[in-house]
Amino acid sequence: MKTGKIKNSLSFVFLSVLVWSIFSFVQVERLFAYDGHGGHAQIVESSEPQSEGGRIISKFKYKPIEFTPQKPKRVVLDNGMIVYLLEDHDLPVFNVTVRFRTGAVYEPREKVGLASLVGSVMRRGGTKTRTPEQMNEELEFIAASVETSIGRESGSASLSTMKKDIDKGLEIFADVIMNPAFPEDMIKKQKDETLEGIRRENDNPGQIIFREFRKILYKEDHPYSRKTDGYKETIKNTTREDMIAFHNKYFHPNNAIMGISGDFDTEDILKKIKNVFAKWEKTKIDFPEVPSVDKEFQKSTNYIYKDINQAHVVAGHLGIHRLSKDYFPIKILSFILGSGSFTARIPSKVRSDEGLAYSAYSSFHTPRDLGFFFVSCQTKSESTVRAISLALDEVRKIREELVGIEELELAKDTFVNQFIFKFTSSASIVGQMVSIEYEGLPLDYLETYVDNIKVITREDILRVAKEHLHPDKIKLLVIGNMEQFDKPLTEFGEVNTIELE
Repeated sequence: MKTGKIKNSLSFVFLSVLVWSIFSFVQVERLFAYDGHGGHAQIVESSEPQSEGGRIISKFKYKPIEFTPQKPKRVVLDNGMIVYLLEDHDLPVFNVTVRFRTGAVYEPREKVGLASLVGSVMRRGGTKTRTPEQMNEELEFIAASVETSIGRESGSASLSTMKKDIDKGLEIFADVIMNPAFPEDMIKKQKDETLEGIRRENDNPGQIIFREFRKILYKEDHPYSRKTDGYKETIKNTTREDMIAFHNKYFHPNNAIMGISGDFDTEDILKKIKNVFAKWEKTKIDFPEVPSVDKEFQKSTNYIYKDINQAHVVAGHLGIHRLSKDYFPIKILSFILGSGSFTARIPSKVRSDEGLAYSAYSSFHTPRDLGFFFVSCQTKSESTVRAISLALDEVRKIREELVGIEELELAKDTFVNQFIFKFTSSASIVGQMVSIEYEGLPLDYLETYVDNIKVITREDILRVAKEHLHPDKIKLLVIGNMEQFDKPLTEFGEVNTIELE
């Protein structure tokens, strides 16, 4: 299917979404009406839309949308690099994205923040043949962009340029990946910026809460418990030699998955890729052993004092990993419980019904090893315990009875209807295939995605809720001023007070 066909499909989807939105409004109109005196909404026993437009729209019939995503070409080069390619000649643009098997999980404990520094200075510090200033001038002249970064479980690099500048763009891109200079002055600048961010971190409860929550969830020796940007002592202890060694260890073609999209000829671009990366050698990589996450569920209540007039709350426990067999029903469960915007149970109860918080939600974080389930909200201090109790009650309820038929259908329809928006550009399609390959998912993941959603039943949701939600073994963390809370946090158990460094 060509990009033009995608755009035609998207136009149809936009129209369908508009009709669906109007129809949804009509359905609400069918159920609720005001008493005519400014009173609250009451249920109206009516099986017909109340307006002429509603009656017309309710009779619309159309065939289900059938959409088959484009499939990029997959090539494995002689040097071991996996390459996905998808031509798109609508615009004269060219994009490359690369994922590397690396990350903060492979840092030594005494060098936490090393990976993040490498990911930043690779690009900012220039190469062995280009100073940062020279590189910036070259890229600005052709209106191109080259970026690099390293997170907790992967590294990435990207190139965006015009078709006419592909050769120059690829030359600079390959130079950055293979030959970063790591100059001392740029390392110092990046360290200073990182240390300043660390110094200010405790001023922001939003930054504090998940940093400390990770420490509570994971054991101290596990990389998931650490910050990816490091700590004051570890940043200071990291040297240029450490950064060079880290780069030399992980940045090799057999450890890279590349995605190329845009206005190019596949055979021609493969020749260019082989040429610019000709000196990039395949090398065996001995990955450090990352300790497994211990699946433990122990209840704890934790508190951090902060002189603010609202409470920041997170509560949760260990969850699933990305390759879990329950991933799809968990996604639907999560939507119904707390991640489905204002339609989900937790935001509806805590925010809409009770008016206790503007932000209230829950979700599952699913990394390579066991991630975590969490509920989060910010509420005024005087409603802290009530807001927490209401949210946890919803977690308990979804474990006790089947979800509603309408709830399930709304969640499934939302995922199915949003599926096409994963393919709005050739770059997004290629990027997804790179991620799918990187995460070890089946290569037909996108082709089977909709079917995996459609087969989920109410019984599936109840089963995964019982198996993966443990509201009575929750780890709770609250930041705020306990003296202003509506009730003591001891309602949830013995309180452990955490002192911020």
